[in-house]
Amino acid sequence: QVQLVESGGGLVQAGGSLRLSCAASGRTFSKYAMGWFRLTPGKEREFVAAIRWSAGSTYYADSVKGRFTISRDNAKNTVYLQMSSLNPEDTAVYYCAAQSTGNYLTVTRLEKYDYWGQGTQVTVSS
Repeated sequence: QVQLVESGGGLVQAGGSLRLSCAASGRTFSKYAMGWFRLTPGKEREFVAAIRWSAGSTYYADSVKGRFTISRDNAKNTVYLQMSSLNPEDTAVYYCAAQSTGNYLTVTRLEKYDYWGQGTQVTVSS
């Protein structure tokens, strides 16, 4: 079992930056693919970014490519989402998730994730 706790959300001006962190429990953290999703009222939870156990395998939604960077530190059992050039459309609750399978066919699909954090609010003002 894996438990996830997000942090780092807050209020930021448009064009600014923010870094989210997700701390995971469990000794097998390095074996899980990790993903970030976000939820806006009136919309479905959508994929943002993911990283497999290999740090060289990352995936991004088209809407955040070039602006967001996902990374992980397996020694600290932590995954990060560095967000830059933020705009009001990025306002959402951001969720961290862990997936035990984690191949290129599953990392972008929320239904394939096994564990979820409780979310952290990100608000971008114009």
